[in-house]
Amino acid sequence: MESYIDSLIENLYATQFSRGSQESPSYEDGVQLLVDVFTEHKQVGSQVFFVGNGGSAAIASHMTADFMKNGGMKTYSLYDNAVMTCMSNDYGYENIFSRPLDFLAKQGDLLVAISSSGNSPNIIRAIDTVTEKKGVVITFTGFRPDNKAKQRGDINVYVPCEKYGMVESIHTIILQQVVDTILERDGARL
Repeated sequence: MESYIDSLIENLYATQFSRGSQESPSYEDGVQLLVDVFTEHKQVGSQVFFVGNGGSAAIASHMTADFMKNGGMKTYSLYDNAVMTCMSNDYGYENIFSRPLDFLAKQGDLLVAISSSGNSPNIIRAIDTVTEKKGVVITFTGFRPDNKAKQRGDINVYVPCEKYGMVESIHTIILQQVVDTILERDGARL
């Protein structure tokens, strides 16, 4: 048990944060970068979209609620069953997020793309759609450093680990830390 927690902590602190080609020098600086970016979007009232598959979809759904309720942001869930089945049936699973984003996303909006491998076609198409609309993309990935999502993000959070559970846990911890920091600073909207 201790070795798992030790490995989790080691991978958490090995996580790389970058904006363009510039890497944050420390974990704390990386989290502060994320807090700053989310704060900018909160202040201007941008829409914030979270997307992911499998375990990452659960993270995306959870963070959609937390960033709305606790972060006071305009988040929208793309996980309604009728919308998902409609999009996948009519446009193919690879467009399950890109088609709704094509309808909903506007210039300056924020997409948080969560993918352990960073290579899921539906995540890549969502990133490309938001990029075409001149939105901002934050990627949360793991596995290989040359994954497709990381190559497309404006800001990238990369966990250098090839274990799904470890990568997903670290993505959750970081996003939770960001929203909790915003909540502590701004208070809850009642």
